Amino acid sequence: MKVSNDSPRHTLRRGLLSKHHASRFQFGMLFILTLALAVPAVKGLFATGAAAAEPSAETIDEQVPPADKPADAASPAGQNMQREITKLIPNQKVLQGSPPTVIDLDGLFGDTEVVLGGGPLIYEIAYNKKDSVGDATIDGSRLILKWGKVGSTEITLRVRNEQTGRLLDNRVNAEVWQPDYWMLALTVIGGLGIFLLGMKNMSEGLQAVAGAGLRRMISAVTDNRLMATGVGCLVTMLIQSSSITTVMVVGFVNSGFMTLSQAIGVIMGANIGTTITGWILALKIGKYGLPMLGAAAFAYLFSRRDRVHFVAMAVMGLGMVFFGLELMKDGFSIVKDLPAFEAWFATFAADTYFGVLKCAVVGCAVTFIVQSSSATLGITISLAVTGVISVQTAGALVLGENIGTTITAFLASFGATVNAKRAAYYHMVFNIMGVAWITAIFVPFYFPFIQWFVENSVDVLPGIGDGPEATIAMTHSIFNIANTILFLPFVQVFARLLQRVVPQRAKEEKPHLTSLDIRMLETSAIAIEQSRVEVLRMANGCNKMAGWLREILTQDVPDQKIVQKTFHREEVLDAVQDEIVAFMAHLLSGNISLEVSEEARRQVRMADEYESVSDYLANVLKSHLKLEQAGLRFSQDDMDKLLQLHDMVAEYLDMIGTACRQRVPEIITKAHSQGHAITLRVKELRERFLRKMSEERLDAQLIVAYTAQLNAYRRVREHVLNIAEALAGEK
Repeated sequence: MKVSNDSPRHTLRRGLLSKHHASRFQFGMLFILTLALAVPAVKGLFATGAAAAEPSAETIDEQVPPADKPADAASPAGQNMQREITKLIPNQKVLQGSPPTVIDLDGLFGDTEVVLGGGPLIYEIAYNKKDSVGDATIDGSRLILKWGKVGSTEITLRVRNEQTGRLLDNRVNAEVWQPDYWMLALTVIGGLGIFLLGMKNMSEGLQAVAGAGLRRMISAVTDNRLMATGVGCLVTMLIQSSSITTVMVVGFVNSGFMTLSQAIGVIMGANIGTTITGWILALKIGKYGLPMLGAAAFAYLFSRRDRVHFVAMAVMGLGMVFFGLELMKDGFSIVKDLPAFEAWFATFAADTYFGVLKCAVVGCAVTFIVQSSSATLGITISLAVTGVISVQTAGALVLGENIGTTITAFLASFGATVNAKRAAYYHMVFNIMGVAWITAIFVPFYFPFIQWFVENSVDVLPGIGDGPEATIAMTHSIFNIANTILFLPFVQVFARLLQRVVPQRAKEEKPHLTSLDIRMLETSAIAIEQSRVEVLRMANGCNKMAGWLREILTQDVPDQKIVQKTFHREEVLDAVQDEIVAFMAHLLSGNISLEVSEEARRQVRMADEYESVSDYLANVLKSHLKLEQAGLRFSQDDMDKLLQLHDMVAEYLDMIGTACRQRVPEIITKAHSQGHAITLRVKELRERFLRKMSEERLDAQLIVAYTAQLNAYRRVREHVLNIAEALAGEK
């Protein structure tokens, strides 16, 4: 028996008042911090782009060296010689410690007779800004550049023809660099963090916008394998995570909401749905990631409409995904210039069967560590786009990522029922078997087919093209589609096989009285629906208690089995209410929509009221049993009147419970009128009994029991009316 029924509800109400304001303020601070950290990275991106835009060998450099350079005075021809400026020697960028660079000048300037005229050419170094960086010397017709300390220098090579009196100056920008591994790690980790945060925001925003749609999709899952697969695909496309979908499926199976066969179909569909992430990354809009993030952030922070708020959140997440990917690309850009890294990555070339297997193992291991196939996919695409690894190697890595992502559902199955474990095991077996047969044909057939398919699909893939991103995304998509088509006819076979391989234990105790599972919290729209099921179970439990109570009241000798069942159900409803409140507290601590938070508040209030109803029904039974123990009974007329009141209250309780199941908030009008009738009936019976007391000599214990039962039925009526008000959204 609980002393206070309102404390959990009041605690959550107070939390709801400041929840959204606090979360928006926290996000605002996070957004400002992100921009502050992103500015240097963006500058680096633009600087890298500017450095890459070097003039070609045919570009004429119109800049003239300063007049105080000693090269002009040293020229034999002096001021009378005609000078041209060009750029035939490409700029040099080398790693510190590299051997000297030797350039054959005759090979480069052999075609300059049009400018210099015929005859032998004389080479000399006219200017070197920092010879400590690059020491330039002429050895006959060879330019030798010896590299020194880290830095950059500007070198002017002069080609002179004494017969024609013409000069040709060639400007060379030389740079000696040293890799900053610390900055590389910070850039990649920062980009990955922004990428993951973007995926999370995009997932939560889409879930909030499509909450009702998600609930309808899950309820549409049947034993039809095609329907289950389609639902799994669509749900995963909406929530942008196959891991969340499979964990959710494990939770559904654990609670008995979904059968093993249905779960297998949804899992296969989730594998197809997760490939949408690759196609999002393949869109040629990466450079717009930061503007998308900034524009959507303002809408997210200052919008008052709930729907606009979460649409902006999804767009902001998408912008963070692209911006994080750009940062990772920028971080990996120096890796391809490091010989040690280049040699290490070369060992993972997917050009043989064993090479493909090695890449698949690496992809599996990385995904296992990161716990996100989307993050590993982003890293893979960044490496491929920057040229660190080949596209074929990236495709092989993606195969392994499909195995690594199964670890999330496997971990979620710990402590779950046997059927939930079977669903998680199928996810692993399904992906391992798929990777096994694809790797066998990857080099000779599969990847060449992917390349051919992408090249011939450019016209039907607007905005995507045939770059590395499209090829990797296509490798991922066709693998999962082909694997699903191959295994779809054998859903029932796998279900029976798993039942044999993972047998039911003799005694399997359920750790909770409800089917609520923390695994559901990743999808708030589904979690709130699951908690609603438990509230309706409480309503059904109260109806059963009312039925058992009436049966006991009509018996000359109370049936002890029914008495024990009634008291046990009251204890169960106490525990169920505690689990619902705890589940709602976890749910409300996340970033959920206003619609879901309002529904959570209503459900907490309903659970509280139903628990109170069970308490007062148990009080009626306790009062009746005390009379039995004392050898006292109400008169038949008084008992009949109490049974009529009991029937009115039980009918009232059932009417409101039915309205909750059917989501009919309009029941509040009828609830008020019928509740008023119960109140009048209680007053009538009390006045009648008081008159009887003045006319007859009654035992004091009978008087206390009768008034206590009247009071209990009146309190049941009040709590049931509160449930109707919660359903209607009244405070």
